[in-house]
Amino acid sequence: MSTLSKKQQTEFEAAAFRRLLAHLRDRSDVQNIDLMNLAGFCRNCLSNWYREAAEAEGVPMTRDESRQMVYGMPYEEWKNLHQNEASPVQKAAFDLNNPHK
Repeated sequence: MSTLSKKQQTEFEAAAFRRLLAHLRDRSDVQNIDLMNLAGFCRNCLSNWYREAAEAEGVPMTRDESRQMVYGMPYEEWKNLHQNEASPVQKAAFDLNNPHK
């Protein structure tokens, strides 16, 4: 692989992140608990990481603002449109695999 400049690396990472967000918005059928159970992170994690990065650079950001950036709409609206109650199987898998315990 050729050596990338810092600017190129940042641009490519940003492009990949935008594509990930677009993919997650298109796949609203994939529940956050499924993402957590399979990958150990979800849309809310991404929004937290985004907010933390902004705040590390001195840019204040609320949780609602960062979630809207990730979800493409207010979080409550996304929940009402797309979020289902987690099944007992999903909840059991989350309890077993929860990386934050």
